[in-house]
Amino acid sequence: MTNFKFIPFITVLSLIFSCSGDDDPVIEYVTVTETVTETETVEVEVDEYADSTLEGKITSDKTLDASKVWLLKGRVSVESGSTLTIPAGTIIKAASGTGADASTLIIARGAKIIADGTADAPIIMTSVSDNIEVGGTYPSSGPALGVTTRGLWGGMLILGNAPCSFSGDVTELQIEGIPTSDTNGLYGGSDASDNSGSVQYLSIRHGGAEIGEGNEINGLTLGGVGSGTKINHVEVVANVDDGIEFFGGTVNATNLLVWGQGDDAIDIDQAYAGTIDGAMVILTDASDHGFEVDGPEGSAAGSFTLKNATVLGATKACSALGVNGEMADFRKAATGNLSNILFKDFSGGKDVELDASADAASYTAGTLTFANIDIMHPVSDGAVCSNVETLDKIFDDKSDESTFEADASTFAEVVTEQQAGNGVDASIFSWTFYAR
Repeated sequence: MTNFKFIPFITVLSLIFSCSGDDDPVIEYVTVTETVTETETVEVEVDEYADSTLEGKITSDKTLDASKVWLLKGRVSVESGSTLTIPAGTIIKAASGTGADASTLIIARGAKIIADGTADAPIIMTSVSDNIEVGGTYPSSGPALGVTTRGLWGGMLILGNAPCSFSGDVTELQIEGIPTSDTNGLYGGSDASDNSGSVQYLSIRHGGAEIGEGNEINGLTLGGVGSGTKINHVEVVANVDDGIEFFGGTVNATNLLVWGQGDDAIDIDQAYAGTIDGAMVILTDASDHGFEVDGPEGSAAGSFTLKNATVLGATKACSALGVNGEMADFRKAATGNLSNILFKDFSGGKDVELDASADAASYTAGTLTFANIDIMHPVSDGAVCSNVETLDKIFDDKSDESTFEADASTFAEVVTEQQAGNGVDASIFSWTFYAR
């Protein structure tokens, strides 16, 4: 701040005593102005998300600017008829919150998302606590948020008009995790080829905030999503609940990675009838199942395909880390086809389980099938752990009403290294947070 001060000086330029008879001296007055500069520092708080915040309802087409970091604030819905476009390399940081305030992105029925990242410039959805900056895939300063940091925000939900099998044969249902007062949470319909857009090379990190007692949001929820939708190269890291959950629908998904989830890695419900081709699951001491599959809830039937997948158990020195960490669980008359699956590094007592009589019946009827399943036991000090189980124990029919256990040797084998054509090629996931 600059102040001007006027300071008068009386300067006697000449004092002349006249010798010619003028008795009065001549006095001249001059005013000098002095400028004094003072500097004051003022701190101004700047909102870095002033022009890059997503909140409320998006009712028209919107394209994000990848040169900015975006803030996801609260429950954000892309409304029917609108498209949200997220360019490659975009970073979205979600504000913290739980319950109704949990930051969540919903793509409602009739809306679309175009989120096409690349291996070199993936799209990243994370927490405001993450120090990641534009142009990076990892924090450039400060401690990185790791796989044990969960529940800092909600997650992403894509909802469509494809068929689902609901109890009572209703045609639509409110998705879990969204209050019933929000109709943008409805999913299901009759359009098997419904198109909700495209999601490619997306990393979702540190989500799963609790919205109610024992009710958390999945990293990626796909509810009634149709086969016209493209889903590939998606990573979910450190989510409290499931990594990726399919509620009915017909969407096909390729090259999925889930690391360190708190519940199930890939969860299938309500007669999902698409194909999952290429998946990698890395369990930690917080994790439950690699796969959890439930059957139809109503009369509508559907059968999924899951192939070319690797599931890594949480084992150290032949002992399981955590209390759960199972391979897979099939429940409520599950139906589907699994092939080319590698379960690796699971300690004794971990299994692939038919949960009840209805699942044994599905297996006996040939509506739940297994082919080319490999088991690779954990190794410690150069030797296979001694506490591992035989195939007829690993494949467990809890009801003992089928030949599932006795048949295990016909569709599964124990291997000492990954076989060609079995499991997934891990190099596919070199772009992910997990791989770096």
